[in-house]
Amino acid sequence: MSRRIKRANPKPRARDEHKEARPFKARSAQKAGPRPGGKPGAKPQRFAGERAERRAPEPIPAKPVEALLPTKVQTVTVTADENNMRVDRFLEARFPGLSFSHIQRVVRKGELRVDGKRVDSKDRLEEGQSVRIPPLKLDAPKVPGALSEAAQKTLQALKEMTIYEDDDVLVLNKPAGLAVQGGSGMTRHIDQMLEVMRDAKGQKPRLVHRIDRETSGCLLIAKTRFAASHLTGAFRSRSARKIYWALVPGVPKPKQGRISTFLAKEEGEEDTIMRIAQHGDEGASHAVTYYAMVETAGNKLTWVSLKPVTGRTHQLRAHMAHIGHAIIGDPKYFNRENWELPGGLQNRLHLLARRIVIPHPRGGVIDATAPLPPHMQQSWNLLGLDATRFDPIENAPEE
Repeated sequence: MSRRIKRANPKPRARDEHKEARPFKARSAQKAGPRPGGKPGAKPQRFAGERAERRAPEPIPAKPVEALLPTKVQTVTVTADENNMRVDRFLEARFPGLSFSHIQRVVRKGELRVDGKRVDSKDRLEEGQSVRIPPLKLDAPKVPGALSEAAQKTLQALKEMTIYEDDDVLVLNKPAGLAVQGGSGMTRHIDQMLEVMRDAKGQKPRLVHRIDRETSGCLLIAKTRFAASHLTGAFRSRSARKIYWALVPGVPKPKQGRISTFLAKEEGEEDTIMRIAQHGDEGASHAVTYYAMVETAGNKLTWVSLKPVTGRTHQLRAHMAHIGHAIIGDPKYFNRENWELPGGLQNRLHLLARRIVIPHPRGGVIDATAPLPPHMQQSWNLLGLDATRFDPIENAPEE
């Protein structure tokens, strides 16, 4: 996991210290209605059925990539817009066209320093920090159409995952089992696959957020630096709304609720999980999730819809385990004793990033929905669950 350099540890308000799941009520018709538009950056209408029209992109004059690369050691200061940016993303944003391998190499060798210290590519920067940047060079440009056979297969795989695309944005339906970013022993992941989509200026599509390796569904990608800045800002301001579907044992009570806890990372000998923490614990972050029961299969299994307000690591998985309904097939959090998986259901994580609704960088709304992955579709069929049912999570508050 990435870590923040010289993190300031702001303390959440004490009144949010630890709240168990409690029912939520639908907003009144007046409050639940569409918000007036017209203001730049305003939140989109709630799960709008149609995408709003978007303005045509304004041409941005391009500078030669080579002119941006330092030919000698230079020191730069992290700006406010670059605050909390990962080191590798910082280099990629400052110097479009640098290859992933070149960025990783200069960081790994310690040629790049932050406030005079070595860093990891996943460390996060803070405004005002001093970054020493070594001389950089652009890899030999690829001839259009000269992709290797392996690269062509990768490009085709990305196209088959695509559920929405325009000049600025790409939404993928990430399959379960494929990681978003690399890790120990990881040879194939989405971030690496995006290398084959570098444009003529050398810009590579950027990850805007992440979902767990075993979670399938909507993954938002920015194809340009302009889009990355706006979409990342939408996540920070919580203008992005995400809905997840999961299958859990038993029937949650209440059937709709709000889970509010603090979460902290707990390192084990073989694995890392998120534990329920207390306000003030080291590394603890406040996390809020709304959940709603959609349909049950007897009293043994329930299809729930989840709406995370915050975006902590393993938040949904840890929160559902906290209220006694860990997600089916979760190897980290499902530990019910003497519980047998119903016949025909695969022992795989039943969690889908079902839908994402977010303002488009150039106006309008992106509203993308991912289908059930094969193992969850099999479970829905076996249990007689109707994927077209109304999703009550739409009644959950925005905050």
